[in-house]
Amino acid sequence: MKMLLLFCVVMQQVPAMPDTLVVEPPSAILNVGATQQFTARAIGADGHELEGLSSSWFIREAHVATISSSGLLTAHAPGTVRVAVVVGGRPAYATVEIVQLPVHELRPVMPSVTVYEGLRVPVKVVARTELGDVVHDLELDFRSANRRIARVDAQGLVSGRAPGQTVITARADGRQTDIPVEVVANPAVGYQIAQNRVNIRHGDVVRFRVFGVARDGAQVDGIYARWQVSPDGAAIVSDGSDGVFVAQKEGTYTVTATMGEDVHKSIVVAAEPRRYNARLEKVGRGPADTHHSGDMWVFEGTDGRDYAYVGTYLHDWMTVWDVTDPAAPVLTDSLQLDARRINDVKIHGSNRLAVVTREGASSRRNGIVILDLNNPAQPSILSEYTDTVTGGVHNVWIEGDLVYACHNGTNDLHIIDIADPAYPREVGRWGLEKRTKTLHDVIVQDGYAYLSYWNDGVVTLDVGAGTHGGTPVQPAWVSSFSYPEGHTHVAWRHGRYLFVGDEIWPPGFDADSPIEATGYVHVLDMTDIDHPQEVARYEVPGAGAHNLWADQDRLYVGYYQGGLRVLDISGELSGDLYLQGRELAHFLTTDNRTMVPGWPMAWGAQLFKGHIYTSDLNSGLWVLRLEEALVVP
Repeated sequence: MKMLLLFCVVMQQVPAMPDTLVVEPPSAILNVGATQQFTARAIGADGHELEGLSSSWFIREAHVATISSSGLLTAHAPGTVRVAVVVGGRPAYATVEIVQLPVHELRPVMPSVTVYEGLRVPVKVVARTELGDVVHDLELDFRSANRRIARVDAQGLVSGRAPGQTVITARADGRQTDIPVEVVANPAVGYQIAQNRVNIRHGDVVRFRVFGVARDGAQVDGIYARWQVSPDGAAIVSDGSDGVFVAQKEGTYTVTATMGEDVHKSIVVAAEPRRYNARLEKVGRGPADTHHSGDMWVFEGTDGRDYAYVGTYLHDWMTVWDVTDPAAPVLTDSLQLDARRINDVKIHGSNRLAVVTREGASSRRNGIVILDLNNPAQPSILSEYTDTVTGGVHNVWIEGDLVYACHNGTNDLHIIDIADPAYPREVGRWGLEKRTKTLHDVIVQDGYAYLSYWNDGVVTLDVGAGTHGGTPVQPAWVSSFSYPEGHTHVAWRHGRYLFVGDEIWPPGFDADSPIEATGYVHVLDMTDIDHPQEVARYEVPGAGAHNLWADQDRLYVGYYQGGLRVLDISGELSGDLYLQGRELAHFLTTDNRTMVPGWPMAWGAQLFKGHIYTSDLNSGLWVLRLEEALVVP
């Protein structure tokens, strides 16, 4: 009788499984930036609604929208997404159409235009929504106030008809902007194409421009052209009046400039001989096969020895490795914190302090933890700062005595003074003025802060450069650059270029299984820092980009399942850097000491005393060396 009663009790504790699962609402139309709460109703075979069942929500198109564990959807970009929920093993779906907000502002890239009679000049207009998002692929209505002086086509190409002045108006969504145009007499009787290099090999960037020739033989400059190249195998894009050409393979190409009439030039591209014999070699290992590793930092301690501090993912400690002998790292300590993730580790310039970030604390007071490094082999907790960053900090950057912290709660940049490390205090804050935003990372270089703002792209701030009135504690806006894919994860400035990495993980991933990450590196030309321009890309097939480091015309990328990659970034960059063969070497960071056999997940790279240090999500610390020798023809 007792056995039967126990059996009945156990049977009563097993929850009933749903016979029908209903998502409410079944469909929705939202503007970018809006939210929608979804619920799931589980109905049993008897027609009654079941209570107490857990639900799991998913969206595959994470660059368009995301959804929380409670079913709250946030719209990020235009598109259509399918919301999936699973309750008791049964799935159900809803459809959401996300539409862009209307245009709030139109602004011309050039405030005025001068065009020669008989020639053409393109006008470009940037459209932004009320949230500040750039509206891509917008159909603009262009009109000329005086067609006898200048005409304009649907693409914004202005044709000079007769000397004089007029206005070109661009309209969209009830907004408009005016661009003054002056047409001047054209002294040219013929045209020629010039180029800045003659011996061209694939991967070389060549700049073309058109100039006119007057009757007296004088050169006429300031001529704009539309550029084309044929056949396939090369690309050319406009940069002001220049055409920027690069070929992925050898061959003979025809470059065409169109500016009212066509001018052609034939060029020969030779195969690029291999300039470097390069390879990445393993030097040492700090294996971690019982937990997932996070970001890391390498430094020389006050005791004269070298150390690598490595954070953890889905764990609550930071590991300390003595890497004085990089071929034989030694684990000297592991510092436990109240956290579910210690994503970032940074070292103060004095090498006497460290800042580590916390997420998922049981107390729900995350923030940052400041470590005393008087004994760097066994660091101790000096203080914590949680007052204004309780929601968790994902990444930080230390500049002088200031910590620039990316707060998960406000998604603002919080500036924390640690001059007195026992009593840190917030002294400044900056954030995008919009409701829906995600701040992921920050780096400060030469007085500029580069904020990776996920679906809002990369934002540049003056934090002491002196160009836009900003100070280290009162940042000033400089510019931003976004792209439809979103997932702007990290940025690194090197010379004239800003390298910006995406991070895209598949929905519903399992950290203990192979993760098919995607995303690539965008290359922005920052010559005009107020107007960044994307000029190139580095995309490794079948892998996803993560953290970056650049030095001596080499870009080091932790490319997740693609391992650590090294790229030649010397000279001018344009087009597809991977297809151009600029990759020098790569190394797959996996061995038999790993959480996921055969699956590297390289996190990033740091150069230190002639070696490359990287952590791997699945396998811990790696020490590598780049061996390269110039190939003499």
